[in-house]
Amino acid sequence: MRAATLYGTLGSLVLSTLAAAPADGVDPLTAAARGTVVAAQHAAAARIAFGRCPKAEMLPDAIQCGTLRVPLDYAKPMGRQIALTVSRVRATGKPAARQGSLVYNPGGPGASSMYFPMVANLPEWKRIAGAYDLVGYAPRGVGRSAPLSCQDPKDFTKAPTQSPTDPSPSYKLERIAQAKAYAAGCGRNAGAALRHYTSLNNARDLDVLRAALGERKLTFIGASYGTYFGALYATLFPSHVRRMVFDSAVDPDPRQIWYRNNLDQSLAFESRWEDFRAWVARHDGVYHLGTTAEQVLENFEKVRARLAEEPAGGTVGPAQLQGAFLKAGYYDDYWAMRATALSAYLKGDPKPLIAQAAPQPEAAWDDENGNAVYTAVECNDAPWPTDWATWDRDNSALAEIAPFETWDNAWMNLPCAYWPAPRQKPLDVGTRRGALPPTLILAAERDAATPYPGALELQRRLPGSVLVTEKDAGTHGIGGGPNKCVNGYLLDYLLNGRTPVRRAACAPHPEPNPVSLDERSAPRAGQRPSAL
Repeated sequence: MRAATLYGTLGSLVLSTLAAAPADGVDPLTAAARGTVVAAQHAAAARIAFGRCPKAEMLPDAIQCGTLRVPLDYAKPMGRQIALTVSRVRATGKPAARQGSLVYNPGGPGASSMYFPMVANLPEWKRIAGAYDLVGYAPRGVGRSAPLSCQDPKDFTKAPTQSPTDPSPSYKLERIAQAKAYAAGCGRNAGAALRHYTSLNNARDLDVLRAALGERKLTFIGASYGTYFGALYATLFPSHVRRMVFDSAVDPDPRQIWYRNNLDQSLAFESRWEDFRAWVARHDGVYHLGTTAEQVLENFEKVRARLAEEPAGGTVGPAQLQGAFLKAGYYDDYWAMRATALSAYLKGDPKPLIAQAAPQPEAAWDDENGNAVYTAVECNDAPWPTDWATWDRDNSALAEIAPFETWDNAWMNLPCAYWPAPRQKPLDVGTRRGALPPTLILAAERDAATPYPGALELQRRLPGSVLVTEKDAGTHGIGGGPNKCVNGYLLDYLLNGRTPVRRAACAPHPEPNPVSLDERSAPRAGQRPSAL
């Protein structure tokens, strides 16, 4: 952890000396650590000029927006700069009770938290909003923050498409060709900048944001993938952490980043898919899809087969069906509406399924942009197998026991096999005992997107961290949600700095009511399906 030590010793050095220091022959982490000092000191002096939000952000007038300039390449802090968009709502409580800024990242990679200040009016967040300025932002590459694109959005969201759980050799060749073309598109569109979309740079950007907000230390909530670069931040800048929440933790073991984490995710989704089907079966009186999880699966496969022959509405094929039901693996808020759509389709009414599963043309740009950033960050972060035989062997074996998500997840990540930019060696996350203040890890025991062992591994690597587990539940991202027990620990930590001794458990939140919900009432997911 040389970079963390170097950062502390360089903080008092003269900026001009650092800016002139050559990167040639210097360890990349060392050069980037120097550059982060330069960027953070510049940001602290310049601050963020918050004002009215652009119409493109579609945020209410109470929220302010600004931009933060960060180096594209931290080894060259005075070189090319990119602008990140930032949003904020001021703390609503008395000035004497203000505790600073609370920055949030919802994961991805490729998700934005520009909407985050809007939670200030929600009951679960009001006390936190009274004490903190709530700060969201779009990470590098996302939204208007030096946006990254790898493919024409219309091509990316074309539909209907197939989603075979047992793909033929010819289908595999087709997907290999698509992966190669997508990787090439990323390289062609981004050029030399492509290599700088990384988790390490996301962590460095976070420190520059801290400085630009005028905060000596960072208070941060990272969800899903946000827990990974939050853990990188804690490793690189432990003395800059005030309070840090890891909600639904990615396994940070370098051996897991990212190939094996994705395999583990696919396996975990099989169990969560069964949880959903078992719930539907318990409410057969409502949905009439079967009294067992196996019967519900038979009806799902019946719908999949019909859509392969005749797409619903001309746009909903097997892949669109799969994508819609994958969301049910992330959030049980979707369970009632998805079950209703499946039931209605089998009764001859495809409209609910079309409404929930058909691609939305107005979202095409955002969807492609999010996927481009996801791909760039994960491909850049770590080595990936470059021979198709490894992918084929591992995913064929896994699909035998976990067919629901395995191959779709493999196709999403396959561009990393043919990636045109250099791959990094993942940082070995961890701090020595006493280096960090207490941090809080939140995890649902049956979370599929970030399987529970990742939370245990993160706690092992961050001595002094505390793990709160929602037992026998699987919704992804539990802070500020429906579980009052979880929210109590979150509130006590953020407002008072208190944590349980080492671990605590909460009973699961209530299961969904088996009543169809409008799609708009489902969670506004910062997490894209298939992303960590």
